[in-house]
Amino acid sequence: MAIKLRPLLVLAAILSCSGTAWAHGPTPQKVDEKITIAAPPADVWKVVKDFASIGSWHPAVTNIKVEGTGNETTRTLRLKSGGKLIDSLDVIDDKAMEIDYRLQDGDLAALPVSSYSDAITVQPAPGGSEVEWISRLYRFDTGNEPTDDKNDEAAVKASTAFIKDGLAGLKAKVEGK
Repeated sequence: MAIKLRPLLVLAAILSCSGTAWAHGPTPQKVDEKITIAAPPADVWKVVKDFASIGSWHPAVTNIKVEGTGNETTRTLRLKSGGKLIDSLDVIDDKAMEIDYRLQDGDLAALPVSSYSDAITVQPAPGGSEVEWISRLYRFDTGNEPTDDKNDEAAVKASTAFIKDGLAGLKAKVEGK
């Protein structure tokens, strides 16, 4: 009887280990960037919490259109690349000095991502304020074998550049440089 069970146990072991080989699809990626701005947190927060203000400080944004109010607010960003991002506002938390929003619609010319959820926070720091911008995202091509311009690496690289440029633009605006 032990001989007959052995093939079944071997098969069960093989099947239990092979589940990861059959897994597919993208994994969530994360970009987390920070910058110190020589200004009080309240001054920085005043700029950051204005959902439409990104058009005045992000160098990649050429045009912005905001529609709706409160948690029904969306903004359409037109970028120098020719791309378009439509973000929907999740929350503005004045106490925590945090704004959260997510991608509602976008295109490859804007960023090689299929979705993102971003949070920008402002905190006191030596020399003024620390602004942290965190993005949780998925690559543009959510299939099993994305091309190089639509894979995880491309999504993280482009998102990192977008966020770093945005933080530098915010710093320049708030510091008056």
